[in-house]
Amino acid sequence: RIFSKPGFVAGEDAMSFLNQLTTIIKYIALIGILAHILGEALPRKWFHWDRFPYRTFSWEREGRVYEAMGIRRWKDRLPDKSKHTKKTFTKQMKGHDSIDGLVRFLQETCVAELVHWCLLLLSFPLYSYVPTGFGAAVTVLYALSNLPFIFIQRYNRPRLQRLLNRKLSPQ
Repeated sequence: RIFSKPGFVAGEDAMSFLNQLTTIIKYIALIGILAHILGEALPRKWFHWDRFPYRTFSWEREGRVYEAMGIRRWKDRLPDKSKHTKKTFTKQMKGHDSIDGLVRFLQETCVAELVHWCLLLLSFPLYSYVPTGFGAAVTVLYALSNLPFIFIQRYNRPRLQRLLNRKLSPQ
């Protein structure tokens, strides 16, 4: 029973919960919109998939660590912003299999990873606006919800890089 504590005043607790929920929704919407604007505005030439922090680390085993997490089963079930915004670079391989298309795709994986790292980090100030147990739970869950998107970028990048290398190497 959510409102069964001693001294419970139904209207006050319900309003407090609604105020917290409203604050959380506003904060997450705001950082989501800002992250989208930032991601679209960043020059792609800044992003090098073969340099830190975007290069594949040895512990990732060329993406096999993500396969062990079952990423192939769930990665296409997560929301994809590029399916809902017309000006966003589509994350489907169709039409991006040229050298230029693969380079742009690799850069986009770097941008997406950066945006999700920013969202993850920006989730923690949310707790300062809603310093309750509920606020702490939402903060942690929202932060963790960005990890699968980061994993997807880090899983796709070595696969795209191998495809690009095959296209660049003389037959």
